[in-house]
Amino acid sequence: MTVPETGVTAGKTKFYQGTQQTEPLFCIEPGIPCEHARAQASELMGYVQELTISGLMDENPKLVWAAYYLGALAKTLMDDAEAGLAS
Repeated sequence: MTVPETGVTAGKTKFYQGTQQTEPLFCIEPGIPCEHARAQASELMGYVQELTISGLMDENPKLVWAAYYLGALAKTLMDDAEAGLAS
């Protein structure tokens, strides 16, 4: 039996598009249960995998870019959940 994680997202992690950007494209809200944030990140990574394979097989760069942004969102979720668990 696993013990559920405690902790909530810190709300400090932001994703910036490109270099020299001062405004984040998106950020994670504080207070999301870390267990939920990590589950959502895992689901997003499944979509990233599917979009990447489809984009490469169909030579469709739009799908690859969509995968890139979903992957960035998943990483931002994971990083913020880890920051919340560490605090």
